Amino acid sequence: MLSWSYEVENEAISIEANAHSWSSYAMLLLSISLKCIKLVILIVYQNVLLASDSGTLEQLKELSSKRKTIEESFNETSYVTDAIAREISGGLTSHCEQDIQKLEHYLPLLENLIRHVNMKGKNHQMICWISNLRIRWSSVLTSSSIFHIKSPKFYQVNDICFELGMILFLYSAMLHIVQSATLFRKAAVVYNYLAQEVLIHLTQAEDRPPEATCRISSTLSLICLAEAQAVTARKAEEGGKTGSLLAKLHYGVTEFLIEAIDALQVTTKECKDIHLVFCLKNDGKIGVAVGVVRRALASAKKSMPKEESWRSVFKQVVDDGSVQLRKYEHENEFIWREKVPYNDELPLPQAVKIVTLIPYQPQKWERSLVFKL
Repeated sequence: MLSWSYEVENEAISIEANAHSWSSYAMLLLSISLKCIKLVILIVYQNVLLASDSGTLEQLKELSSKRKTIEESFNETSYVTDAIAREISGGLTSHCEQDIQKLEHYLPLLENLIRHVNMKGKNHQMICWISNLRIRWSSVLTSSSIFHIKSPKFYQVNDICFELGMILFLYSAMLHIVQSATLFRKAAVVYNYLAQEVLIHLTQAEDRPPEATCRISSTLSLICLAEAQAVTARKAEEGGKTGSLLAKLHYGVTEFLIEAIDALQVTTKECKDIHLVFCLKNDGKIGVAVGVVRRALASAKKSMPKEESWRSVFKQVVDDGSVQLRKYEHENEFIWREKVPYNDELPLPQAVKIVTLIPYQPQKWERSLVFKL
């Protein structure tokens, strides 16, 4: 949530850091929960999908092998030593980067298989084969997985797109955890692709894990964009940019986070005016700043969240805002003596978003697959 700062020169940074804490919490939760994911059923593609030639058989075996390395890594059943794992990965020392590489090796093969499965349309035999793969995943975002309340629930969806969706989610999450500005943006792009191009094709509408829903992927995409812009804003600060520009950059971070929270139906829009106050204060427009704070508090008091868990946090934000308002009013009354405009004369917040989504281009291997249909 957003909070208030009392030092003018640190206001924009302080606010962004508090706004940014929501996404940091989300990333921490995701990092912890990823350790709970299980690919419970070993998929041996060549035992279910009957190949018509040796080339197809070899590709199916390669698919099974690549997936097995992912299973063993996330199920923590691999007996490969760190030294051997480093050698296999081409010198990567980070387990996270090694896992990303494993996913990147599996994804093109899986995309190629899906392309051939889709070419068969509603072929009854192919539908039976996909069902017999028994694609099952646990969820990393349910309370039972995160807090170990009980054994995780496993979701089975008889659709090859479910496998692609969960692998892409896992891939995006791993990119997110690396905490690089470039990878934040890449993770955002993959999450967006997952929501817009993959999950919409899932035929099973009910009993999906949260990871297989468009809303979750869209939300995480926005969080990753916020993370990427926050890194850019910090670099701008280090480069000696002005306070007004920094405030707009940090407000851009908040805008991304507000969009993400709104996607999960949490009320936070009234906090938008806070960053505008810092721009106005830094520009010497204290009277206008007072008016904006009054507007923000009036709006916030009308929009108290219904959830008890949010009410105390929201109340603290309003209380802190009231303290800040009194400070600004006192300063204006005894020093600046500026007129406080009416609501319809007040400016609206301005954000600068310099991080955008770019089209995701999945790596696809155009290999022929022929089945005994």
